[in-house]
Amino acid sequence: MKMRDVLSADTKHQLKKVLSPSTKSDEPLTRRDWEEIMGIRKDTYKRLGGRIRRKQ
Repeated sequence: MKMRDVLSADTKHQLKKVLSPSTKSDEPLTRRDWEEIMGIRKDTYKRLGGRIRRKQ
């Protein structure tokens, strides 16, 4: 059984409104935003004496 068979027409309409991509955002994404999305700016960790510490 598919989700479309279970949901009512009203619920489907609400989901389309929520999940539809916005036409234009207020401000474009910056380079830093893209780096965070891609995971470049993640913390790096190393093992020191059995403990895991964040690299500085």
